[in-house]
Amino acid sequence: CFAGGPKLLQYAIKVIVQSVQLLYTMLKIDQPSYILLQNPPGLPSIAVAWAVCLFWRSKLIIDWHNYGYTIMSLSHGRNHPIVQIAKWYEKVFGRLSDYNLCVTNAMKADLWVNCNIKAVTLYDKPASYFKETPLELQHQLYMRLARDYEPFKPRTESVGVNTERSAFTEMDGKNVVKPRGRPALLISSTSWTEDEDFSVLLKALEDYEQFIKKGVKLPSLVCVITGKGPLKDYYNGLINKLRFKHIQICTPWLEAEDYPLLLGSADLGVCLHKSSSGLDLPMKVVDMFGCCLPVCAIYFECLHELVKHNENGLIFRDSHELAEQLKMLFLEFPTLEGKLHNFRENLRVSKELRWDESWDQTVLPLLGQE
Repeated sequence: CFAGGPKLLQYAIKVIVQSVQLLYTMLKIDQPSYILLQNPPGLPSIAVAWAVCLFWRSKLIIDWHNYGYTIMSLSHGRNHPIVQIAKWYEKVFGRLSDYNLCVTNAMKADLWVNCNIKAVTLYDKPASYFKETPLELQHQLYMRLARDYEPFKPRTESVGVNTERSAFTEMDGKNVVKPRGRPALLISSTSWTEDEDFSVLLKALEDYEQFIKKGVKLPSLVCVITGKGPLKDYYNGLINKLRFKHIQICTPWLEAEDYPLLLGSADLGVCLHKSSSGLDLPMKVVDMFGCCLPVCAIYFECLHELVKHNENGLIFRDSHELAEQLKMLFLEFPTLEGKLHNFRENLRVSKELRWDESWDQTVLPLLGQE
């Protein structure tokens, strides 16, 4: 208790300061009809937004993407006083909203059963700029990345004077092609936090390397892991200790406009997001699907609401299962058009709604009740 006391006091002071700042800022805006608040983070924003709505006589809409207290429990433990207070706070102040949106049917059920909150499911959808990248743009992106990152550079020198090459493409004159012997491009994105265990992927890549050494006809891999976060240096340390012959790993920070281009150029996405509540879905997979990029994703309870196993991707539970999936998907790549091709075709024909269309269909009717 003594050790937790000062920390609890520091957190209380931080919440009070943020509440005053947020209240001051929100009372200066023009009177809104609605205030839309994404949770988390909800402490102290839910209470402040509710107070502002009382002042302005506005309606409060909470968009539940997860529970803040479950994210806090990753570092503090579920029984920590701060976590218990945050849990109570979300339940009590969450009930004061006028409308509620959530990201899965599983969360909708949980909000009703455990919090007596009635919500409407609004699935996350990709923005319109998440789409397959044309071959010419792929080549330009690879050439740009090759200036800074070794895995994007060609394995051999250009054969012709006018030939321009990256690790994945070559352009002779105006024509861009992907050569037969190119490596496969695997991509994952992360905020490098406790809810994603990247040692699972690293162990799977070690198994993949062994498959090649044993003679399995698999391509070399370039594994790109994008993002910034607190555990990046830790995992970079692990990556630097690996001695791969057929796999290259890089952890670049991409410009905002380059990230969708790279997703739209990759061969396979990997998601290691494990929901802290078990009730939200990884936005990175939503964006990958917008780019028609098949995904291997680690299992948690409501993942099936997004990833349909053996239809638009595969679900795995551990590093061994992921390694076997990589072997199956990349066998005789790129000549053999197997499941990877089928998954991409399924994503192309599914033609899911984009974010603005989903909003118009789901939220506007809700607000139109008045």
